[in-house]
Amino acid sequence: MTCEIVNVGKRRDGGSRYWCLSHHANATAKYGVAAEECVAAHDEPISETESLDLEVNRYVGGIALWGSVPASYDTTTLPTDRGIHVHARRLGRDSAKDIDKTYRRLRIPFTTDLLSSEWFVVDEIDAINYMVSGVFGFGTISVKCSHCGFPHLDRDWFAVHPHKKHQCHGCGRQFSDSEIAIGNPLSQLRSHLEPGNRSQIAAPRSIEIRQQDYPGGIQIWGSNPAILWTSTAPEETGIHLHALSEEGQEWPKIDDTYESVVIDGIELDAEQVRYYMAQTALPHIEGRVVALSCPRCKEPHFDKGQWAYTPHIDHECHFCGAIFQNPLQIKKTISNPFVETRARLSKHTNRILREDKLGLRPETI
Repeated sequence: MTCEIVNVGKRRDGGSRYWCLSHHANATAKYGVAAEECVAAHDEPISETESLDLEVNRYVGGIALWGSVPASYDTTTLPTDRGIHVHARRLGRDSAKDIDKTYRRLRIPFTTDLLSSEWFVVDEIDAINYMVSGVFGFGTISVKCSHCGFPHLDRDWFAVHPHKKHQCHGCGRQFSDSEIAIGNPLSQLRSHLEPGNRSQIAAPRSIEIRQQDYPGGIQIWGSNPAILWTSTAPEETGIHLHALSEEGQEWPKIDDTYESVVIDGIELDAEQVRYYMAQTALPHIEGRVVALSCPRCKEPHFDKGQWAYTPHIDHECHFCGAIFQNPLQIKKTISNPFVETRARLSKHTNRILREDKLGLRPETI
């Protein structure tokens, strides 16, 4: 699509702000003038094969949707995951999955009438930011622009900081909502499609493996709250593990969620894995997530709460109370011991540890 760039008001420095109505993206160049193209002009479009029309009533065994990002630890050569991961069963909850795949876009009808035009569009960026908000304990609400009615998404920094004033991604103009919150269009799905209140349990299984026994590599994710969960079974939490017995294996030999995972004698912490997964999806903190240990008591330091998504200079040890800083050049950091765990795991395999990026632009509006 050709950019359609319009003036949407003034910046604080007196320059103008410009917005592309075609790609719903920033089009302000340096010094507050209109850019020739918006920042999304060359984004890869979503193809038909990357999209799915998901008719919920056809999968009585249950549907689950998650925001999908690259694995927190990955030594496979499989394609990078990004988008909305779908589990769907036509039969009972213990039957094989009819759909187990990641898509960049879904269309979901709100009614059981197959001829209905009431389709809800689930976008990959909506799903990823829903995951980020959920991991750090933030609920989301439905917010619509008061000017044009476009569903509003708070992404990146805004996905973890509730606020009242927003800038619309549809028309580019600023508006204020009635409450201080985080907007995400996907917040509507649960109220429309889930049969009742879901329950969560720790995955009732444990596993201990050696990487050398899986020549195709392994992948690790932290569990996160599903965007949609229609099964009557409780949602399991823990660490999701893939282990491939051969190179490029389409269906992993191990594909399950576990409460306890030990790999090459190293026990994983599910909360650290989950936080790391969400942290790598936030462009504004890229390069600032490190593994720090208290210089006084030598205990690994794990930043939680607001410090898990806010780079900061001073870190307070949770064991002895000492205040310390990152000794390296970057002073504002976030500490997650899983950074060190990844490095330790990689020493037990001759496979390459992947460093896949989501490729998301930092939010600038």
